[in-house]
Amino acid sequence: MEKVFIFGHKSPDTDSITSSLVMENLERKMGNPDAKAYRLGKLNKETEFVLNYFKIQAPELLENIEEKEKVILVDHNSFAQSVNGIEKADILKVIDHHCISNFETATPLYYMAEPVGCTATILYEIYMMNKFEIEPNIAALMTSAIISDTLLFKSPTCTKKDIEAATELAKIANIDIENYGMEMLKAGTDLSDFSAEELINLDSKELEANGLKFQVAQVNTACIEDVLKDKEAIEKAMTDFINANNLGLFMFAITDIINSNSKAIVLGERASIVEKAFNGKLEDNMIFLPGVVSRKKQIVPVIKENA
Repeated sequence: MEKVFIFGHKSPDTDSITSSLVMENLERKMGNPDAKAYRLGKLNKETEFVLNYFKIQAPELLENIEEKEKVILVDHNSFAQSVNGIEKADILKVIDHHCISNFETATPLYYMAEPVGCTATILYEIYMMNKFEIEPNIAALMTSAIISDTLLFKSPTCTKKDIEAATELAKIANIDIENYGMEMLKAGTDLSDFSAEELINLDSKELEANGLKFQVAQVNTACIEDVLKDKEAIEKAMTDFINANNLGLFMFAITDIINSNSKAIVLGERASIVEKAFNGKLEDNMIFLPGVVSRKKQIVPVIKENA
């Protein structure tokens, strides 16, 4: 069999990394021993915590894909968020929970997408449909992904399916969801070792709407003000990124996982779009967003609507 590359998006988060590993397991159960998980960037601390906790090796870094090589995309479909060379790859499958963004293939493919909080929830359904056994380490990865993407079920992206899947998977993995989940989320809020440049790229997505090219980055924290101590350096890194990538807007959302709010630093010639989108005023390049924790559901759609 030909080798199959499995990977999530650039600036990978826990769902992107763990879903790649889970999809590798699924593919091998389906009879493809040459399927292998990869990552498209550096692991964040939350994901490192998960892999270390369950003693699972991180996927190998993948920087480019060659023409006609076979790939499976998880947790994304946008070419802008995928590996270099994706336009010429042979995409076999996509498992995703995001909106479809400028996606086109030359041949038919298997595409499974649902409006749920996490890709792992869809992967769980695939195991169930095929009556495949889920090993405890695989269940642990999927549980962790659902906790991460739904902020322990607090995010508006969270659905009944996510909660049901996580509950069943936690039983298989022998995980106390509340205790483990909070420990995992808090591990991801330690941002002390990252430079400003690394912070704005930890979980950052390139987007476009009505001719507006923009970037939305997000970090989770237990204290927004701790992150803002480096505001000047963060703004410089954002400005450099804007200039290097010809962006009209860069929004860096700092999300408080304890109180379920966000504060965003917003820069760029089109920064006023954010004021319009959230019916507020930027003060010192910042805007407070009460109750906003989801980039996918609460930030990106309203920016696109007002672009």
